[in-house]
Amino acid sequence: MDDNYQFSLEIAVRDYELDSEGIVNNAIYLHYLEMTRHAFCESVGYSFAQMRADGLVPVVSRLEVDYRTPLRSGDVMLSRLRLASPRGPRFIFHQDIYNKATGDVVIKAVVTIVAIENGRVSRGERFSQALTRCASDE
Repeated sequence: MDDNYQFSLEIAVRDYELDSEGIVNNAIYLHYLEMTRHAFCESVGYSFAQMRADGLVPVVSRLEVDYRTPLRSGDVMLSRLRLASPRGPRFIFHQDIYNKATGDVVIKAVVTIVAIENGRVSRGERFSQALTRCASDE
C-alpha cells in the first residue's frame, strides 16, 4: 500500500450498499470518495458548512475511476487522499481505496474540483489557502 497520502479515512461497508451480486455497487464508491474529501477538509479546518457560509461551493468537474477489486459485506476500507498543487482554478484530488484486511487496491480515482464563489467559477483562493498547505507537487 502506497504511503504517499495526506489523509486516510477508515470506512466500513454497510449491507445496504451492496448490489444483487453481493458486492458494493459501483456508484457507492463515489459517496466514499466524497465522504473522504469532506473529512479531509474538516481535518484542515475548513468544513463544507463553513465554505457554504463563506459563499464557496466546491463542485466536481471531472471524475476518473478505475475499479480494481470489489468490496463485500463486512469489509473495512482505507479511503486515502492526496491533493496535488492547484492548477489554476482546478484542484486535483488523487483518491484511492484499499481493502484494509488484504491491502488490495479497490479503486484508483482522480477527482477534479472547481470552486464556485457567489455563483461564479473562481480561482478558489480561499479554498486554496485552506487546502494547499497539505498539497504536494507533481
